[in-house]
Amino acid sequence: MEDKELNIIDHLDELRKRLIITAVAFLIFFIASFIYVEQIYHWFVKDLDFDLMVLGPSDIIWIYFMLSGVVAIAATIPIIALQIWLFVKPALMPNEVRATLSYIPALFLLFIGGLAFGYFVIFPTILQFLIELGDGMFITSFTAEKYFSFVFNMTMPFAVLFELPVVTMFLTSIGIINPFVLQKLRKYAYFVLVVIAISITPPDFVSDFLVMVPLLLLYEISISLSKVVYKRKLKREGMRDGNIEEGI
Repeated sequence: MEDKELNIIDHLDELRKRLIITAVAFLIFFIASFIYVEQIYHWFVKDLDFDLMVLGPSDIIWIYFMLSGVVAIAATIPIIALQIWLFVKPALMPNEVRATLSYIPALFLLFIGGLAFGYFVIFPTILQFLIELGDGMFITSFTAEKYFSFVFNMTMPFAVLFELPVVTMFLTSIGIINPFVLQKLRKYAYFVLVVIAISITPPDFVSDFLVMVPLLLLYEISISLSKVVYKRKLKREGMRDGNIEEGI
């Protein structure tokens, strides 16, 4: 009983260590982003045909924090992935340690890819649709707070969801899930993804379809990749069991 309690305490200490490292990394990236927030802001608005407004001094600092926070989150993704890997590493086999290590850069690249897809494909399409919807009826002007809130609502969900294939592969490789579970959950996953697509897009079929299809494809890709990882995992386990029997 005491050994179990000590084991739990060790795990909690290790988890606390990983969380502290992640928090410190985020803070460092946040401070660095805050220092260069003016350049980040100008990069985001360089292609706009209109000027953004602020309604009060507090809006300015809010925009600074929002931009710095998003950049810091993106930069911290590899650190988060590394800390998760280090936390579960003691429970992995030597071959699983090498295989799962490759997921760390993939997580970062897919996060950036999701941001790029949302920002360069989804966001301009939906923004243009909404502007044209009010053309001739309203004087269109945007506050910086509303504009950037809209930008991040259109991009952050894709940044997170684009990591689904790699997360699925990682969880399959350590035995938490398998492709059969994902297949059984397909209809529920589809429902959730459709709700997400409808929630973050204007109420028109084109926008819903434009967002919905990539999300459903991501789930199917995740299942296919999970199958590949699962088969390799079973093969490695079979070879290991064979070697143990030969040794006996």
